[in-house]
Amino acid sequence: MQTDRQLVDLQETLYTSRNPTRRWLHCTRRDWIVSRIQSLPGTMHKALEVGPGAGGYLPILAEVAQELVAADIEDAYLGQARAIAQTIPGLSCVKDDITATTLEPGSFDLVLCTEVIEHIASSQAALCGLEKLLKPGGTLILSTPQRYSPLELCAKIAFLPGIIQLVRLVYREPIIETGHINLLTESVLKEQLDEAGLHIQAQFKSGFYLPLVAELPGDTGLRLLQWCEKKLQGSRLSWLLWTQYYILTK
Repeated sequence: MQTDRQLVDLQETLYTSRNPTRRWLHCTRRDWIVSRIQSLPGTMHKALEVGPGAGGYLPILAEVAQELVAADIEDAYLGQARAIAQTIPGLSCVKDDITATTLEPGSFDLVLCTEVIEHIASSQAALCGLEKLLKPGGTLILSTPQRYSPLELCAKIAFLPGIIQLVRLVYREPIIETGHINLLTESVLKEQLDEAGLHIQAQFKSGFYLPLVAELPGDTGLRLLQWCEKKLQGSRLSWLLWTQYYILTK
């Protein structure tokens, strides 16, 4: 059973990992999402982050919205968000299940939901909840792993008894189970987005992982993986990339 501190520690470690590839995979995702938030025109009245994790995006969202809500069902992450709220005027934190949300429908100009729906058994219900909360013409920024990316496939092996101890020895930093119970392919996710009434305005993919290459050669391995990523982006093999991102409207 993971403790509250372990959950937060994992989130914070991802962006400062001593392993160059692990750090790159997560920082690339963070930087793409931050750039999209900052590129939105004007100041919005109200924004929401569903599943804020360690709260890294909350200060960025606060810069573009007059009011900001952080919603989660995990007490650990809500506690972290409440601590951050001490320094961010207009930030409120609520316990809410996006698959059966009790937040006011159609009340948010911007909704951010990154690396959340893979933790929810019914991603379709989650997407419908996100659509319900979005104002007409509002923006939803969504990201989730790709089901058959090498990183997700290797993660299933990495957490097997005996192997996880070796993985922790190699990385020498917090490594806990991902909790990914609902990984989606691009085609399945697009079907669910369409059924939820969400329309794609832009999409992107990033992050390539290969076992051993990521762990052993350090920066040399990272450069190889970055080269592979560029070759895979936009190709028929883009399903090998780790993360899929979407900018969506209602």
